Amino acid sequence: MEMSAEPASNGDTSAAVALTTPVFTPVDAAQAAKNPVQTVESIKLEHQFLRVPLEHLKKTIRANHRYAEKEVAAVLSGVAEVADRDDISREEAASQLSSLVYRLQGLKRKLEDGCASEDLQAQRCRARLEHLEGIDADNIDEWSNTRLKRILVDYMLRMSYYESAKMLAESSNIYDLVDIDVFIEAKRVIVSLQNKEVGPALIWCSENKSRLKKFKSRFEFLLRHQEFIELVRLDESLKAIAYARKFLAPWAATHMKELQRAMATLAFRSNTECAPYSVSTVYFLFVFLLSHSEGMHSFS
Repeated sequence: MEMSAEPASNGDTSAAVALTTPVFTPVDAAQAAKNPVQTVESIKLEHQFLRVPLEHLKKTIRANHRYAEKEVAAVLSGVAEVADRDDISREEAASQLSSLVYRLQGLKRKLEDGCASEDLQAQRCRARLEHLEGIDADNIDEWSNTRLKRILVDYMLRMSYYESAKMLAESSNIYDLVDIDVFIEAKRVIVSLQNKEVGPALIWCSENKSRLKKFKSRFEFLLRHQEFIELVRLDESLKAIAYARKFLAPWAATHMKELQRAMATLAFRSNTECAPYSVSTVYFLFVFLLSHSEGMHSFS
């Protein structure tokens, strides 16, 4: 998927994305319904259709599990600490236990929200399976019409017509069959990069770290590199060095040349005319980051 830093012509602010979903026309669907082999082959085209909500469900379950483990471990540690102290007063013990109860209440609220999110993703998986199971000769026209609307919504999202996509999905009652939330999340990150902010993109990278590593993506490194450059531009040399040690050093094995150039910026003023370290080059890096934000909607 390719994204452009320019807003779409209808006023929506995000990157334009090339349509990659294979087009399957109503005529093709009708022919497939009459031929079991063609039906199976047409269903194979729907891998992405099922994968997105399933990946989101898995990610939500993992996140809830990690959070619950962390909070429960902290509470148990706190209880053990109170129990092991012989000199603790009743008031202090009551205060610490109250804080632990408050923490458990926060865990409960978090898990309730997580459970609601899991239910939503499970509902979308179920709706999509039912949609695929509905392809037969008796209702092929209705099924094909629904699929056509799905393709239209997908096209609108990829071309940054978000409001139009929402209206079509809601009016056609196919919200569970399209990935509007995924594109909205990608839009938020892209808009932040257009505003020269890397924070939301780094959060996104943290949430998708394993998949980025699997695809050997440079996106997080580019974000870290840009954040380092911004510290240098602000003449925060000590903070920049500390940042480089913490966040850039782990990339040395694969990006040594770029790291060396980045560290060299410490020797130049922000208004230098030396091309590799000039302000104009720094602004160019944000455009470069936008070009590397392609494919975000496919991550869970």
